Amino acid sequence: MAERDRPWLIRTYSGHSSARASNELYRTNLAKGQTGLSVAFDLPTQTGYDPDDPLARGEVGKVGVPVPHIGEMRTLFDGIPLAEMNTSMTINATAMWLLGMYLALAEEQGVPPERLAGTTQNDILKEYLSRGTYIFPPEASKRLTVDLVTYTVKNAPLWNPINVCPYHLQEAGATPVQELAYGLANAIAVLDAVRASGQVPADEFPEVVGRISFFIDAGVRFVEEMCKMRAFTRMWERICKDRYGVDDEKLSRFRYGMQVNSLGLTEEQPENNVQRIVLEMLGVTLSKDARARAEQQTAAAHAASIRASSDDAVGSIRCRLAQRACGRHLASGEVEQPDHVLPVAVQRLQRLAVTLAVREHPRQLAPGEDRLP
Repeated sequence: MAERDRPWLIRTYSGHSSARASNELYRTNLAKGQTGLSVAFDLPTQTGYDPDDPLARGEVGKVGVPVPHIGEMRTLFDGIPLAEMNTSMTINATAMWLLGMYLALAEEQGVPPERLAGTTQNDILKEYLSRGTYIFPPEASKRLTVDLVTYTVKNAPLWNPINVCPYHLQEAGATPVQELAYGLANAIAVLDAVRASGQVPADEFPEVVGRISFFIDAGVRFVEEMCKMRAFTRMWERICKDRYGVDDEKLSRFRYGMQVNSLGLTEEQPENNVQRIVLEMLGVTLSKDARARAEQQTAAAHAASIRASSDDAVGSIRCRLAQRACGRHLASGEVEQPDHVLPVAVQRLQRLAVTLAVREHPRQLAPGEDRLP
C-alpha cells in the first residue's frame, strides 16, 4: 500500500493591534484545529522602530503585531507551549532580533533551541527589490542573513533559517517566470555567501542547502502558475546538484510554502475572493512532484484586514481535498519554456549584481551596464 502524504501544516497569517489581542486570536485558532502559527509583524517592528517613535505614528499594530521587546514576545505567546509549535515569523531586516527574543522566551519555558520548529523569512534581498523594509546597507544585511543561517544550522536543526521569498516580486509586478528567476538568483546568492563566509565546513554544506525553503505566490494565471511550480522544482534540484554537489534527494528537494495572491483580492464584494483563493490554490495542488508543503490561505476579507480567525479560512482550507488530483500531462510543454529561459535570466541577474553581492549603491550602474527591462 502506498504511503499516504502527510497533511499540510495549517496556519493563518495574522497579527494585529497588540500582543495581547493577537495572543487571544492565536489561542482561539489553535483551539479550533489550526496546527501552527504565522506571525504578521507591524511595519515599525519590521523596520526596527519602537511604537512610541515619532516615525512609527499611524503604523503601530496596523498591518501586524508590534513586538519591540521580549516583554511583548512573552505576551504574544502567553499560554502557548513553544515546544509544540511550528511558528513562522515573516520578518527580514530585524529577523536576528526577533529570533533572538523567541529563543530567549523558549529558554524561559525550558525549551532548548534544538526542539524549536519554525521559520524566519530572513530574506533581505527581496526587500531591496520589492518591499523596501530594509535598514542596513547590502553588505551588513548579507552578514546578518548569513550569521542567522549558520547559527540555526548548528544549533536549531528543526528551524528553517531563511524562506526565500519571490512572492512579493510577483505582487510588485513580476511575471511568474520572473518570480522564478529572481527567486533562484536570490537563493544562489545566499548559499554562495554562506559558503564564502567559512563558517560551515565543506562536508556540512549540503545540510545548509537542505535548509533553504521558499515562499511562492500563487496567482490567477492557473496553467502558468502550475507549470511554474513544476519548473521551479526541476531547476532547484539541478542547481543543488550541479552548483553545490548535493546528490541527496532529501537535501535537494524544493521545499516551499505558498500564499494566494493578496493584491488580487478586493475589499468590495469579498465573497468573490473565495473563488479567487480556490482557483489560485489549485495551481500548487495538481502536481504530485511539485506540491506545496505548506499553504497560507488569506481570509475572504483580507483586503480590509488581516485579523483572520479560523472561521474565515474554513472554506478555502477545504480545497486541500484537491491534492488528490494529479494533472501530470496538462500543459507539460509549458514547463519547458521557463526551464529554458530561467538559466539565462539567473545568469543575467548575477551579472548585473542584483544579488546579495550587490554594490553598496546598487542604483549606480557602471558605464555600458543596462538596467533590467
